[in-house]
Amino acid sequence: MVDVEVIDDSAAAVVAMDPIRARLLAELAEPASAAALASRVGLARQKVNYHLRTLEAHGLVRAVDERRWGGLTERMLAATAASYMVSPNALGAAATDPARTADRLSAGYLVALAARMVREVGALVRRADAAGKRLPILSLDAEVRFRSAAERAAFADELASSVTALVSRYHDESAPGGRRHRLVVAAHPLPDDHREPDPEETP
Repeated sequence: MVDVEVIDDSAAAVVAMDPIRARLLAELAEPASAAALASRVGLARQKVNYHLRTLEAHGLVRAVDERRWGGLTERMLAATAASYMVSPNALGAAATDPARTADRLSAGYLVALAARMVREVGALVRRADAAGKRLPILSLDAEVRFRSAAERAAFADELASSVTALVSRYHDESAPGGRRHRLVVAAHPLPDDHREPDPEETP
């Protein structure tokens, strides 16, 4: 089972986003039978079997084992991934595209960049898995709390200068056998549920 599977087929995306099927996918992070799932989610076994067949037909669930109980054979099923994400490819022509966003300082442009990353990396992961290879990936994640808007602007200028210098140092347009990589650097405010408590607000 992979950690994250990116769904780029629109029909599979519709199937996965159905509330009941999404619940079954979550339950199938560990192998289970239709009978066990039916008792967990409070549905008739026949209905659970219907949803499982639909998930299996779209490659989101697979059989991992069989158990015999008397004269009956019970299939054990598992989700193909621990979690799922829908690629912009599933939306076809309506998918967001950085090239269609004029304001490069807007939140919309950042969302479009993130969507493109999901689309590109999702496709690369599938190809790497099929070839039995590991995809060379670099990820950085950090939080910074600025004292003021002026310091945030200064940080942005310094970061841009540093990245530009690094790219200039390592980029070689004519390198034989070289492979292009996409570098995306982003910063955004944390959502309210991540906000640190203000000392003055602490009882």
